Amino acid sequence: MPNWTLLILRIFFLLFAGAVGIYVIMKQPNLASSAVAQYAAFFVVMGIAAAIILADMAFRRKNIDTVSAVYFGLIVGLFLTYVTGLALDPFLDLLAFPTGTGEPAAWTKAVKFVVGMVLCYLCISVLLQTRNDFRFIIPYVEFAREVKGLRPHILDTSVIIDGRIADVVEARIFETQLIMPRFVLTELQSIADSSDRLRRSRGRRGLDILNRLRAIPDVDFQVYDRELPEFAGQPVDMKLVLLAKHLEGKIVTNDYNLNKVARLQGVGVVNLNDLANALKPVFLPGEHLRVAVVKAGEELGQGVGYLDDGTMVVVEAGRDHVGQTVDIGVTSVLQTSAGRMIFGKFEKVVVAGKQ
Repeated sequence: MPNWTLLILRIFFLLFAGAVGIYVIMKQPNLASSAVAQYAAFFVVMGIAAAIILADMAFRRKNIDTVSAVYFGLIVGLFLTYVTGLALDPFLDLLAFPTGTGEPAAWTKAVKFVVGMVLCYLCISVLLQTRNDFRFIIPYVEFAREVKGLRPHILDTSVIIDGRIADVVEARIFETQLIMPRFVLTELQSIADSSDRLRRSRGRRGLDILNRLRAIPDVDFQVYDRELPEFAGQPVDMKLVLLAKHLEGKIVTNDYNLNKVARLQGVGVVNLNDLANALKPVFLPGEHLRVAVVKAGEELGQGVGYLDDGTMVVVEAGRDHVGQTVDIGVTSVLQTSAGRMIFGKFEKVVVAGKQ
């Protein structure tokens, strides 16, 4: 469905560009004698307008933080250029005209232009690199840490290698900004380049997951490049905690130790293992379920099977039915740090093709 407001804006922009082209032709006497020159000038103006519209359509996703940082940086740069120019005028005049007479030299204007160019670049560059720390929103400017609303989620190496984060993001559970720190990406690349085959395959899977996250539409996924001063000499886990405190966000991880350290530091943590356990189905004693017995249990007569989500099911009197699908009655459910275990009593063997 088209955005009618944007469509109307673009139509008026093209009409205005056409009016500008006609104005240029009318105000240039040297174009009046040549119809070819008039058409050329008109189509050049229209071509520039069309190119601007096409560029706008090509980059559909605009980051308001980036746009605002550029605008505000340009404004600050121009203001500093004006103030610096006022301060430099006496010195430039003294250098150009020691006696204090004469018109300003052309090179003094060039100096001011170069100073203005440098100041504008520096202001925009600084704001672009720090836009995650402050919000610069035009027409109003809010000098505040970005803590309102949903807070960013910072991804850990373990959760990237695990891979389930991509499915969770695609399910639209995380609607906030996802941040991949540069130091975590560097660690992931070193794992992918490892000489150990298993470690290398895990690292490459993590890089594939990152590409998958980047390709998900409507997901604000960013790589955080800044190195904070407090990062010096700190391990990756501590850098994650410090970055989360700096951005006032949450860490997404599967690492048990990082989970404990972050909570001790007062940093919020989203543990995907806890999330997975919370989403597993709940079975109460007396309920019935069907499971395939895949191996013998540790106790005499026990068989062991697994549900689709990986939950272990211990079947009493199920040792003789290894390799078969059976119906059981749930007797108890045990929640451990390793996950959930279901204990049940064998009832009957499920005959293939019958329910």
